[in-house]
Amino acid sequence: MDINNEKVGFQGEIGSYSGEAVQKFFLNAISKPYRNLSDLFLSLENKEIEYAIVPVENSIQGSITETYDLLLRSSVRVSGEINVKINHCLIAHSGVRKNDINLVYSHPQALGQCRNYLRGYGRETIATYDTAGSVKIIKEKKLKNAAAIASRETAKLYDMTIIDEQIQDNEDNFTRFFCLSNKKTKSTGNDKTSIIFSSGHVSGALYKALREFAERKINLCKIESRPTRKKAWEYNFYLDFEGHIDDEICNTAIEGLKKIGSTIKILGSYPKAMDKLE
Repeated sequence: MDINNEKVGFQGEIGSYSGEAVQKFFLNAISKPYRNLSDLFLSLENKEIEYAIVPVENSIQGSITETYDLLLRSSVRVSGEINVKINHCLIAHSGVRKNDINLVYSHPQALGQCRNYLRGYGRETIATYDTAGSVKIIKEKKLKNAAAIASRETAKLYDMTIIDEQIQDNEDNFTRFFCLSNKKTKSTGNDKTSIIFSSGHVSGALYKALREFAERKINLCKIESRPTRKKAWEYNFYLDFEGHIDDEICNTAIEGLKKIGSTIKILGSYPKAMDKLE
């Protein structure tokens, strides 16, 4: 997307994968890092930034549940998506050998994506707020007995050494990011829509909800449940499907959901990611 010097927020430090997603998705954007996702959402809601890039799911670790929980409570809209290839490296100070390392810092998602490598390495892990932030920590604190898991670009940015690379459990490792804004997007003819709905804790309720899409041959891309946090064992369902909410067939399916008693929140319609998973 080509924008002229508008502010785009992301969670983490410069050099993080979220920061990389900003650079891939936007041209001529002013990147603004945030320590946590809550502050990022709040800044977008208050229109201190024009857009935000947030991770929603990883091909190894699955969904980033904090993002989905924030989307449920927020007024912002999903206006785009992008997939970023994730190649994790073990990064340390120059001159530090692999056997010198006792501690490995990184974001919980990155630690989970490298679980097999870390199990074989046998070092204590410390969860932090960000991959690039982990490199920043061991750099600034001059920790010679520690390493961080982050990207090759982060090692270059902080002038650190790569000890091992491509250490994720699966080489085919991607993270999907949403672009958020306060704007509604127009139909492009090649769109997805994301919604949240609850179908009630009664027999056949989910089947009836999904039937609204099946009968109209609307392709579902993803469905996932999250606790409502209001009553035990009741769930909200996060659903992605092909099409734009303004398309007649999609709008009819939504109206059908309402008629069977589902409560619905439309997160947004947006162009499908154009990048290839390779």
